[in-house]
Amino acid sequence: MNRRETVEDQLRRLAPAIPRFDLGAVADHALASRGLQTASPDKAAWLSLVAYVRHVYTGYEDLLADGYGAEAARHFCRDQINGVLAGWGCRRTVGESEDDEQNAGQRP
Repeated sequence: MNRRETVEDQLRRLAPAIPRFDLGAVADHALASRGLQTASPDKAAWLSLVAYVRHVYTGYEDLLADGYGAEAARHFCRDQINGVLAGWGCRRTVGESEDDEQNAGQRP
């Protein structure tokens, strides 16, 4: 199994109801992100999933544009992120202490 297949497999385990389009986009991010190239497939899948949801399904970008710092914007988007993840069948959530490994959030 190549790295992409392994990451996609991990994503399906994390979020079994993730739409196919989103699955592909998250996997693309996991493979393209310099910071995730040396991460384990499960860690790359999780961090990419959180970053993707934050940038695509929340008001994170708007908060940054309004002058909020990244940490504050992550805080205000956490419930939205967890809602999307839950909708995709994900049992894991983004916690306050994570938000989520600060560097996971490069644009997908």
